Amino acid sequence: MNRKDLRVGFAFCGSFCTMSKALDALEQTAARFGPVTPIVSEAVASTDTRFGAAHDFMREMERICGRRVIDTVVGAEPIGPKGLLDALVICPCTGNTLAKLAHGITDTSVTMAAKAHLRNGRPLVIAVSTNDGLGASAPNLGMLLGRKNVYFVPFGQDDCAGKPASLVADFSLVGDTVEAALRGEQIQPLLRR
Repeated sequence: MNRKDLRVGFAFCGSFCTMSKALDALEQTAARFGPVTPIVSEAVASTDTRFGAAHDFMREMERICGRRVIDTVVGAEPIGPKGLLDALVICPCTGNTLAKLAHGITDTSVTMAAKAHLRNGRPLVIAVSTNDGLGASAPNLGMLLGRKNVYFVPFGQDDCAGKPASLVADFSLVGDTVEAALRGEQIQPLLRR
């Protein structure tokens, strides 16, 4: 399959401090692959923060992708039955979303998109961004590391002195991780400094 024929979903969760880096990753993904479908959690769709307004953020996603953002569970559900995506990226993926994915909880547009997509046996790529990745979220991370069709963008501690439990993915590796995942491979090394 040609890169430009790939249908990639790109879902954002509420790690608001990493949104600008995630937008860069979205732009690189859209340039590298075919049509990209933007998806946001309800928190991203409705929360204005010191990092920007929700409306502005969603309009930028739509500009990059050339299509409307999916921001509801109802909007995300057809991803599975209609086989709409070849790969789904969650970038950034919060500790909250990690927990929901690990335990099969489907109560947001992003978790519904992931559940619907995984039923087709296609790759889910996770770019983790959580302050408790080596704390409360560690068991959920471990569960997902062993799950079929789930792949991780390489990650590491972003501030080992100030936030020793915090983990963040190297968002510049989203595209490489997607390509490896489509071959059924986890990009290595997974742990980065």
